[in-house]
Formats: sequence, C-alpha cells, structure tokens
Amino acid sequence: MAANYFSEIEPVRYAGPETNDPLAYRYYDAKRVVLGKTMEEHLRISVAYWHTFCSAGADMFGGGTWDRPWHKGSDPVAMAEHKLEEAMSFIKKLGVPFYAFHDRDLAPDLGNMRDSQKAFAHMVDKAALAQEQSGIKLLWGTANLFSNPRYMAGGATNPDPEVFACAALQVRDALEATKKLNGSAYVLWGGREGYETLLNTDLKREMAQLGRFLQMVVEHKYKIGFDGLILIEPKPMEPSKHQYDFDVATVYGFLKQYGLEKEVQVNIECNHATLAGHSFEHEIAMSTALGCFGSVDANRGDSQNGWDTDQFPNDVNEVAMSLYHVLKAGGFTKGGFNFDAKVRRQSVDALDLMYAHVGGVDTLAHGLLIAARMIEDDKLGQFKAARYAGWDQGMGKQILDKGLDLAAVADLAASKNIEPTPRSGRQEMLETIVSRYA
Repeated sequence: MAANYFSEIEPVRYAGPETNDPLAYRYYDAKRVVLGKTMEEHLRISVAYWHTFCSAGADMFGGGTWDRPWHKGSDPVAMAEHKLEEAMSFIKKLGVPFYAFHDRDLAPDLGNMRDSQKAFAHMVDKAALAQEQSGIKLLWGTANLFSNPRYMAGGATNPDPEVFACAALQVRDALEATKKLNGSAYVLWGGREGYETLLNTDLKREMAQLGRFLQMVVEHKYKIGFDGLILIEPKPMEPSKHQYDFDVATVYGFLKQYGLEKEVQVNIECNHATLAGHSFEHEIAMSTALGCFGSVDANRGDSQNGWDTDQFPNDVNEVAMSLYHVLKAGGFTKGGFNFDAKVRRQSVDALDLMYAHVGGVDTLAHGLLIAARMIEDDKLGQFKAARYAGWDQGMGKQILDKGLDLAAVADLAASKNIEPTPRSGRQEMLETIVSRYA
C-alpha cells in the first residue's frame, strides 16, 4: 500500500528567524556550521517509531482518538509494511536523519514467540530496503520487554527463568537487527525491571539477574561485531513502583558493580529526570561527569501531572543548558536526540504530528545556538576555573595527588591556623548571564 497519509504536507524547509510559518524552521538549518560541525551532525535528530506511528491516542480512561490508516486491516504484517512506508515518508518530509524503534513497533506481536520473531525478521528486511531508498538511518533499536503479559514481573528480573529466556531471545534478535540496519546504538529500558511490592521481591536476586543479563548483552555485542553503543535509559518508576535504573548515578553504580562501566552508557530522558526529582540538566551533567553520557530522549513533562507525559520539548533555556554540558563533553559520538514524545490525545490530524516535530526540532536548534554562544564566550567556564583554582596548586593539588594524608592535611590546618574567608558563589550573577543569552 503506497504512503499517502502525509501527501498533502510539503517538505519542511528552513525559512529563517523571521518566519511565522509553523511548518517551517526558524532555527534548524541542517547544513549550518556551529562550532565546527553542522547542526545535523550536532543534534542527530531521530523520530520515535512507537509514539509517532504506533500509538493510537489511547489513555487509561479512554480508547484511541487517532485515525491512522495503517492501524486498519486484517493482516498485521501488511499493516506493519504500510506503517513503515508512511513513517519513512513523514521522516523524509521532516528532514531529519534518524528514527528509532522497539522490535514490536516495527513488527506485530502475533501471539507466540516464533511467529512474532519471523514477522520481525521480515520487517527488518523491509526496513533495510526502506532505509536504502530514503537515506534515513537507524539511530537505535531496542526490544519491548514490558507490553506482553509474560513480562508483568519483569524480563531480566523475572522470578521465572523461562521469561528471562524469552527476554534474551527478543534482545538477541533486536540487537542483531540493529546491527543489520547499521544502527548507532542499542537501548535497554527496564520499565518492569523493578518491583511493585517488597512482599514478594528478592532484591538481591533480581539485581544479580539484571547484572548478568547486561553482561550477556555486552558479550553478544562483541560476538556479533556490533560497534554501536549499548545504552541504559534511567527512570525511577512507572509502570513499576521502583525501577533498578532509578537515575544516572544509580545506573553508574550498578554498572561499576558488574564491571560494565566502560561498556554501557546512558540514554537520558528529560521527563524521566524530573520524575526522579532531578532536572534534565542535572542528569546530563552527571552523566558527562561520570563519563557515561551516550544519548538523549528529547521530551518534557508537565509540572501539574505526576507521570510521564512525553510532551514535545519547548523550553529553549532547558535545552540550551543541557546542550551546554553535552558540547562541553565533546558532543554526541553515536547517540543523538530522539523525540520520545507524542502529540496530545486531542491532536488528531496528520498536520499535528508535523507541527509537533517542527516545534521540537526548532527548540533543539535554537538551544544549540545559545549553547554555542555560551561556550564561545566561556563565562561559566572561566568562573568555575577561578572558583576551583586552589585545587590546581599548593595544598589542594597535593591532596588530590595523594601527596598528603589525612593527618598531614589536618596538621597544616592547625600549624597555619587556617581561617578561610567565605567567597560568594555568585549564583544570581550567573543566572543573569545565562538568561541574557536566550
């Protein structure tokens, strides 16, 4: 079935900062060079297959409101083929280079593992052809280990080893499909890798299972010669009461425990950061400080809602500060900005999908320009360097170089009668500097 759902929508063009056309870019000029790389290279923007092409607009209180033609039919595989055609048409018109998928997004769950995996293999072949024809690339793939009832108590952390085996089968096939499609990364999100009550949960056992599962994934990566990133996506809860990948710091500690800190990085989502009680900027900064930054799921939450609303990003200041840390750390290698975001349930038209993505893309591009100016001026960097200068020389350097032990440092404090004078952190000045960039 030929793609025609977006046929009346023209390809999105760059029209400049003065345009009022909501279907044109004000800031995203893909080939514009910023800090030595094009915008396209810096941002590596991806469309999320699951929200944009698989969701029907349902929520916990009502059925789907989006009338998508690829959701209709009696043959699930034919419907999946139609969906792929429409997806590639949309992404091509949007003018971004990547997409991302779960295995069960690309191909249907047919009710048994063998038939489902056969359908997945068929659709991977179709996706390879579609990528070749369109020039669109795969940012990352993943396996859905949360929707099927078998995963109600988790995949890797399940008390039943047969469920663990099913999870291993899906991840093996999805990882191999990601390699076949030249994906840049593979993501593991543990939506049900956690618990709903401690009354029936053996924490030590479940975390050991999860650690071994991750080791197996890394081992298979090398076995098949996949040269992309392996990523974990932190989230504190939902649908589980508590997830073992709570936030960046928790994930890093977990990776250290199982010897994986040099093998696995993080895919950070804005809305997951806020659910953990952090800011998006905090999680980005923490991951770059720990050396485990990999990729980003771009979205936002709603401060009046206590759940993962997955709205499109529109806060330029938030994006700019996060990109400041990304750029300071050297930028993306094989990760990128994936729009893990969905239109609202009342946004029922094909145009709404385009409006949402255009706005999100422009927010990222505008944030990039602001972050680049901040780095070129480097006022924040200069202030921090001066604030911590004492650690680069004298006693501070000796402490860090292990030239002094605790008793020696204490003796210095006593012999010199050290009475430090408090120095201002200049928070308000720095906040004013940052606000003026925007």
